[in-house]
Amino acid sequence: MKQVAFTMRLKPGFAEEYQRRHDEIWPALQSLLKESGITDYHIFLDDATNTLFAFQQTAGEGSSQDLGSNEVVKKWWAYMADIMETHPDHSPITKSLTKVFSLK
Repeated sequence: MKQVAFTMRLKPGFAEEYQRRHDEIWPALQSLLKESGITDYHIFLDDATNTLFAFQQTAGEGSSQDLGSNEVVKKWWAYMADIMETHPDHSPITKSLTKVFSLK
């Protein structure tokens, strides 16, 4: 399994809305992620900095951020663009993280 971690930024004051939208994640998006080989996907929020930390395990080569050509993902990104820092195409601005430690 490949592990992927990255950060994103939430706009101030939108933590509850971000949580609500993910509590109601679209079934089509959830299915797409699973079909793409993503078996675990976790997002954590640092309230002090509005930084979102995402962690995924995937059997595929890419991550959720590589699915941007899919219409469901494009719609999700547009849906989330008002509460996150995004590129002009509404994809979230992400910063990849390098794994430096694992405890097994």
